[in-house]
Amino acid sequence: MAGTFTKLLYHVVFSTKDRETLIGADLRPELYKYIGGIIRGERGTLLEIGGMADHIHVVARFRADVSVAEMARLIKCNSSKWANERPDRRFRFEWQSGYGAFTVSESQLESVRHYVQGQEDHHQKRTFKEEFVAMLTKHGIAYEERHLWD
Repeated sequence: MAGTFTKLLYHVVFSTKDRETLIGADLRPELYKYIGGIIRGERGTLLEIGGMADHIHVVARFRADVSVAEMARLIKCNSSKWANERPDRRFRFEWQSGYGAFTVSESQLESVRHYVQGQEDHHQKRTFKEEFVAMLTKHGIAYEERHLWD
């Protein structure tokens, strides 16, 4: 075969360090735009982004030759640098060291996008920790509680 053909859809989730509420309503829209720019800069496509003051969900297509780990590193490194260089910065912005990444089938894409859009509603009923553990369980990912949180 002469070419490489892929359609790799990911749902990536990560929180602020110690799940501090650092992503206020004033920062959120600009942060999301900036993250979209990082993804586009790597020739990926941001399909949905959302979250709460202590975490974000990114639904995106990434190039086949760039790993999810590298994309998570680029997003977190560049966006935290951007947030810390803002003139209106009032605190040190940091992401947690790890992340969760889940593949998304094309048939489930709209459902996942809707889930990300509904973060405000979801978190009326459960915390980020409860949400993340539920995601790991749903996707059959083994974990030890003591290794989940930094």
